[in-house]
Amino acid sequence: MTSYDNTCKFLAETFPSDFANWLIGRPIALTKLEASELSSEPIRADSVIFLESSEVILHIEFQTKVDEKMAYRMANYYLRLYGRYPNCEIYQTVIYLKPTASQLAHQTRFSSPKLNHEFNVIRLWEQPTEIFQKYLGLLPLSVLSKSDDPVETLRQTAKIIDGIESGQVKNNIVTATAIISGLALNKLVIQQLLRSNVMKESVIYQDILAEGKAEGKAEGKAEEKNQIAMNMLRSNMTIELITQITGLSIRQIEKLQKAMASTAKKPKTSKTKRSPNQ
Repeated sequence: MTSYDNTCKFLAETFPSDFANWLIGRPIALTKLEASELSSEPIRADSVIFLESSEVILHIEFQTKVDEKMAYRMANYYLRLYGRYPNCEIYQTVIYLKPTASQLAHQTRFSSPKLNHEFNVIRLWEQPTEIFQKYLGLLPLSVLSKSDDPVETLRQTAKIIDGIESGQVKNNIVTATAIISGLALNKLVIQQLLRSNVMKESVIYQDILAEGKAEGKAEGKAEEKNQIAMNMLRSNMTIELITQITGLSIRQIEKLQKAMASTAKKPKTSKTKRSPNQ
């Protein structure tokens, strides 16, 4: 599970119509379909998002690297979806975020002696930048699109973000942009271009990157996730976004929130200075 995958999932869940416009070609109102509804068997949940309407199921896989079992997984998911929703149109798309020379990133079919299944594949580095700058929910992906100058693309994206009126939406978009841009640009460049927007989020971004590289005992990792979540809470990020990025449950985050509030209310004890004559 990576912060990049989770951030992409958050965007798809928060801006489903934008993703429907892009992947299906029409702004269908979609809601999240819980993977647990498909089968009692486990669903690989780190990079998978299912969105549904009364007529359409949209299945998206976000990938930072190729997977030799991807074609089989897509066929497997399709059969589960079809079994549960036989009257719905089912759209499946694998979205590769990071450039690769592997032919697996071009694989769009699962074939066996008695079963053939096709699905869509999008390699972001081949997509026109204009598509992603057209919709708020796709803005954070713009730096990963086809561009001769990713730094300039991020600069243009920052200008669009400046025009977002809703503070909470701007907060979520700019943070997601900072995280996802880490796949293409140096973090110092990202902080410089988004500095006027990100502020404290730049600290969050560094923590998230550190989380992905950190090694150690489970307790140490749990404590690090808690610290990242608290940094996010201090920056007024939504609990939903914090859940997606850190993997902590809503209950765990709310518990941290209460602990922070309790600590803030405690009066600070002041030390009385002694006079020189004492």
